[in-house]
Amino acid sequence: MEDASIDSTGDAQELAAVAVSLRHHLQRRGRAGARFVAREVSPKKHGVAPGDVQSLLSGVENDLFAEVNSAYQSRSLEELRSAIGDCQRCKLCAGRTHIVFGVGNPSAKLMFIGEGPGRDEDLQGEPFVGRAGQLLTDIITKGMGLKREDVYIANVVKCRPPENRNPEPDEVAACEPFLKKQIELIRPEIIVGLGKFAVQTLLQSKVPITKLRGQWHSYHGIKLMPTFHPAYLLRNPGDKKLVWEDIKKVIEARRGAGA
Repeated sequence: MEDASIDSTGDAQELAAVAVSLRHHLQRRGRAGARFVAREVSPKKHGVAPGDVQSLLSGVENDLFAEVNSAYQSRSLEELRSAIGDCQRCKLCAGRTHIVFGVGNPSAKLMFIGEGPGRDEDLQGEPFVGRAGQLLTDIITKGMGLKREDVYIANVVKCRPPENRNPEPDEVAACEPFLKKQIELIRPEIIVGLGKFAVQTLLQSKVPITKLRGQWHSYHGIKLMPTFHPAYLLRNPGDKKLVWEDIKKVIEARRGAGA
């Protein structure tokens, strides 16, 4: 999916959308009427430390997962996908062909997270398979010397927004717990955030991507490198050199970790 423009939307419009999302959240909580205690998760050898598990899922275990406890309790990506089912949790479900869950190594040390599916992704049910996806594949294979199946690729929202518009706050809120659970199950050492929406969602920040890219950040103890979305590079090929600078930092970090 093509990344959003770098400039943020109007505060008033965003505030209204957040209010809608909050109202839906309260309605869900009222219908669910249940609370759940976080289970202990056995750590992998890499990625999030045991003490970070609770903070990674903090604020969601009693929210969307209160309705779908099987998603919160999932012990594998397969179980999580099954728990999501034929998702009807936001309005994006009305126009989708396929839920685009994610693809790759379930124990990947490197994870790429984008915004959401585009037309090709919606038709095939796999993230980053269109023109932007080919560019991402080139970054992974030609630039980093890896295979697509060595890494894990996912998006913030799992269904295509109509006409590739920007995801709206209530749509991001509905899908974000599933992304957090994916990260918790995979436990990568490094996340590459692709574009404004992915990075701002992960960092809970409104800082422009132009100021965030190229600098290491932390996502619950996981190293996070923001960079431009491949779709942005298709429109602005001159900035490919900036993305390559960001990717070289990821390569160095992987070497330093013995990956």
